[in-house]
Amino acid sequence: METETIKPIAKDKRIHLLDVYRGFAILGIFVVNIVIMNSTFLNQDEFAQQWTSDIDQLAERILQLFFYTKFFPIFSLLFGLGISIQALRLKKKGIKFFSFIARRMLILFIIGICHIIFLWSGDVLNLYALLGLLVVFLIGRSNKLLIFLSAFFLLFPFYDHVFGFLFESVGFDPGSYLGAYDDAEVNRIISRGSYLEGIKLKILEYMSNIPMLFGFLAPMALSMFILGIYLGKNQIYKSLNTFIQKIGVPLIFTTVLTNLYRIVFLFYLPEFEIYSNPAFRPYFIKLMIVSDVMMGLFYLWIIGWLWYQTKWRLIFKPLQYVGGMALTNYLMQSLIGLFLFSSIGFSLYETLSPSQTFFTALAVFCLQVIYSRIWLQYFKFGTVEWLWRCLTYRKVLPILKEREAPAPKVGYGN
Repeated sequence: METETIKPIAKDKRIHLLDVYRGFAILGIFVVNIVIMNSTFLNQDEFAQQWTSDIDQLAERILQLFFYTKFFPIFSLLFGLGISIQALRLKKKGIKFFSFIARRMLILFIIGICHIIFLWSGDVLNLYALLGLLVVFLIGRSNKLLIFLSAFFLLFPFYDHVFGFLFESVGFDPGSYLGAYDDAEVNRIISRGSYLEGIKLKILEYMSNIPMLFGFLAPMALSMFILGIYLGKNQIYKSLNTFIQKIGVPLIFTTVLTNLYRIVFLFYLPEFEIYSNPAFRPYFIKLMIVSDVMMGLFYLWIIGWLWYQTKWRLIFKPLQYVGGMALTNYLMQSLIGLFLFSSIGFSLYETLSPSQTFFTALAVFCLQVIYSRIWLQYFKFGTVEWLWRCLTYRKVLPILKEREAPAPKVGYGN
């Protein structure tokens, strides 16, 4: 049987730097997500205008320059890399891995649906599950094709038009789902309404955000996912130190160039009429997305360089505990957000300032580092990772770590 020949990768064979990367991505994703948990997209522009203190303005600038749209590409790349490593391992064993990958992604898709319904509407796991199926078709393609596809999906500027046309063709109107909800009603449901009302709102929010999911996030995720497959296919993870040194100069140059554009886009370009010109605006936004992606890739490069070349690896090492159980921690952040902002917890929705959400996210992440470190002392996997593995391999896998027997005492009586 398939499940008798496919075995999970041994814990001691994990690449620790990749877990550091995953932990870093989990941190950045929560710093961004908690802002949306505190005030949904529907209310956010008006809500943000009230925070004018210096510390809140500084927090907003930090988010704009260093967090927004930087960490989602990182996690997408790491997902593509991770699943390509797994696919290659199965292929090397001569196993037909389509059914295995399909089952694994189906389970992830179901986890994502549950995440949307019961915890938070900003889920991306179902998107990753759909992307994960592509590894079967892309893992054997040429390097040139993978690079071309990655660049194309990142640079193509007219996704809004494409999906807008498709939605209109099938009569899908995302704006209708929250049409009956104003700011006050959303605030009431989240902060004082019942949990069932909150579930209904989450589903409607997700449906109304589908244009952003497919027109903005999905192309970026697909681009980075394919880049991750390219890196996995060429086994870059086996010589990360060499690869990091090799790409250093061109990556730094590109990051500096794109960051100059970011500053112009954020702080100078809005003063000119061309900024609002519909003929040019898609290109301005696309260049901004490219600059954000490059910043995310630079983060990975600088962490890797410090990891291999300096003693700073001690600073980054705690990230690997969170990254080692990234899925559990990702869902845990949504659960914490539910308790912080909704009526089943502290009802803090639309009460925290930008600086307060920023420091709350950092505090929660520090607690996750401590929790993950303690958990992984006794268990091989996070709880959700373990459940995902058991369902994928269709058997109950051991989760407890085997404790080493103490060395025998040496004395005169031996």
